[in-house]
Amino acid sequence: MTTRRELLKGMAAAAASLTLFPRLAWAGDLANGLATGGRVQPLLLVVMLRGGLDGLHAVPPMGDSAWGALRGATPFAPGDNPAKPIAIDRDFALHPSFKFAAQLYQQKSFMPVVAVAPPYQGRSHFEAQDCVENGSATPSGTNDGWLNRCVGNLRGEQGLALAAAMPLMMRGSAKVSTWSPPLPPTVSPALVQQLDTLYAEDPRLSEAFAKAVAESQNDAMEAVDGGMGGMTRRANQGQPLLPAGKSKPGYGGGLQGMMGAAGKFQARADGPQIAFVEDTGWDTHAGEVGILDRKLAQLDDGLRDYHESIGAAWDRAAIVVVTEFGRTAKINGTGGTDHGTGGMAFLAGGAIAGGRIAGRWPGLSTQDLNEGRDLHATTDMRALFKGLLADHLRAPREVLDSRVFPDSVAVRPMGGLVRA
Repeated sequence: MTTRRELLKGMAAAAASLTLFPRLAWAGDLANGLATGGRVQPLLLVVMLRGGLDGLHAVPPMGDSAWGALRGATPFAPGDNPAKPIAIDRDFALHPSFKFAAQLYQQKSFMPVVAVAPPYQGRSHFEAQDCVENGSATPSGTNDGWLNRCVGNLRGEQGLALAAAMPLMMRGSAKVSTWSPPLPPTVSPALVQQLDTLYAEDPRLSEAFAKAVAESQNDAMEAVDGGMGGMTRRANQGQPLLPAGKSKPGYGGGLQGMMGAAGKFQARADGPQIAFVEDTGWDTHAGEVGILDRKLAQLDDGLRDYHESIGAAWDRAAIVVVTEFGRTAKINGTGGTDHGTGGMAFLAGGAIAGGRIAGRWPGLSTQDLNEGRDLHATTDMRALFKGLLADHLRAPREVLDSRVFPDSVAVRPMGGLVRA
């Protein structure tokens, strides 16, 4: 029989272990429920859109009286029958390409986050991306990524970057691997992604290119269905992971295919709890309408593929989609937008408390715009990330403030992002 003295002594020892080993305490919390043999960990997918998504085009603020004058009467599609935005509340709508996202919004599993940006407020792609990925207050604040540091605080977990090379967000000392669709040795996955973006502009070329890629992927699912245990791992080396003993590729390298593959990996009992996907081609200085019709449709299809491939694990999954900055509020002379500051992020997944707009809208009137040209950022992107890690992955605040996002005590996590 346990005496009161022994019980108090045990409680003191437990308290001491939590103080000395906060990393293990976090990992222990996340491991609750595994004793029954069922995997119950929450899952996180981070999607990085490189180039600067025009959030005002993706989620038009139709309730803002200044928006129409800045963007024109029919900003979504050319022709006599322009596509109409999908109204989601009295102030905001979704781009017509967001058909599946609109369904998720109705199911309260999709949530746009307005006027969000990293602490860096300049307009350099590379510096802004570095700031988003390193999780510090400046582009050169750290040499590793906040998502890698997050993985490093999860006992027994590893991260997976679905990318041709290790992105900064996943670089660091924690165990992280890369995976990209295996291709013949003479073909670069990065080249295929660039060609996919280029050929998509021409219906005939895009169809022929898609057919050629599909024919080279006739055993596409084998690479993913084989699980991470069947992969040749190269942790933190930025090398593609090739299925052991296989020469044919898995999922395609586009955004849709990579998000589908991420869901397939994370659905497995031995899959990664944290995954990363990236996509390029979001820099729209000219001809924005056509480009974003296609790119937003790819993102929407990616959400659908992730939803389908992850299956029952969707209920404990959270996706956060971010970009390095927003665009100018006014369309330029070439039918595009230039680099701005305040941008747009998206949350999706069964774990997300969606069906609403998050963030604080600063307005589009001339006096409200940043330097008279673009949306003010009212939310530090680290607050968004912190809110997900705190409420979804149950990360202790002290770990977030000092380890994952160094020197960020003043940045409070956004609340209410995930379901109770």
